[in-house]
Amino acid sequence: MLVIRYLAENLPVLLTFAGLLGLVVGSFLNVVIHRLPKMMEREWRSQCAEVLEGDAPLERQQAYNLVVPRSQCPGCGHRITALENVPVFSYLALGGRCSQCGWRIPLRYPAVELLTGLLSVIVVWRFGLSVQAGGALLLTWALVALSFIDFDTQFLPDSITLPFLWLGLAFNVTETYTTTQASVVGAIAGYLVLWSVYHLFRLLTGKEGMGYGDFKLLALFGAWLGWSAVPLIVLLSSFVGAIIGVGMIALRGHDRNIPIPFGPYLAMAGWIALMWGNQLVDAYLDVSGLTR
Repeated sequence: MLVIRYLAENLPVLLTFAGLLGLVVGSFLNVVIHRLPKMMEREWRSQCAEVLEGDAPLERQQAYNLVVPRSQCPGCGHRITALENVPVFSYLALGGRCSQCGWRIPLRYPAVELLTGLLSVIVVWRFGLSVQAGGALLLTWALVALSFIDFDTQFLPDSITLPFLWLGLAFNVTETYTTTQASVVGAIAGYLVLWSVYHLFRLLTGKEGMGYGDFKLLALFGAWLGWSAVPLIVLLSSFVGAIIGVGMIALRGHDRNIPIPFGPYLAMAGWIALMWGNQLVDAYLDVSGLTR
C-alpha cells in the first residue's frame, strides 16, 4: 500500500515506472509478433495433417510457443543471453548486431519496445494510477501486437481479439469505461458495421475489401468503449488509412491491387478513441453546433 501511495503521489516516478514496464512488455511483444503467426501456421498444418492422414501416426514436432525454444540469432543460431535481451539498451550496446556473427538486428525490435514504452507512459499520464489505466495498458499492449502481426501477415489472431473483446465486456460490468448496455450494444454494432461494409463491397465489386479479423477488432472496441465510439473509430481509421494508402501508392509505388492491412489503422483509431474519444466528440459537437 505504501508503494502504491508513493506512486500515486509522485507522477514523475509513476511515469518512469510505466515507461520501464512498457519497455519490458515491448520486448515480450516482439516475441509474440514473431512467433504467434508461426504457431498458428503450425497448428493449421497439424490440423490438415490429421484430416489427410486419418488414423496414421503424426510426426511429433518440437515444442514451439511463446516460451520455448529460447530466442536465437537467425544468422548463426547463437542463443540470446539475458544481458543481450535487455530492452533497447542491449541493442545499443551491441551496435545493432549479433555478438557472435555480426548479423544485423532489425531496427524494428527496439522500435517496438520504445513505442510500447511511450504509449504506456501516455496511458498512465491520461488515467493516473487507476483500474482504467490497468485495463488501458493491457489493451494498448494487445493493439501493438495486433498491428504488427496484421502488417506482416494480414491476420488478426482470434487468440488476441476474442479474449480482449470479452475482457472489455468484463471491465464494463462495473462501468469502467462505459455502461454495460452500451458495451454490449457496441460489441454487436462494431461487428455488424464492418460485416455490412464487407458484404456490400463484395456485392458491388466481386472482391473482398477486408477480413473477418477487422470485424472482431471493431467489435472489441465497441465492447470497451461503447456503441457511441464505433462511428468515431470508423471515421478516424478510414481517414488515416486513406492518407497512408495514398502516400504508399504515390511515394513508394505500392501496387493498388496488393491489399493493405486495415487492422493497424483500426488499432490507431481505437487507441485514440480510448484516450481522447469524449473530447473529440465534444469538439465536433461544438463546431457543428449540435448537442449530445
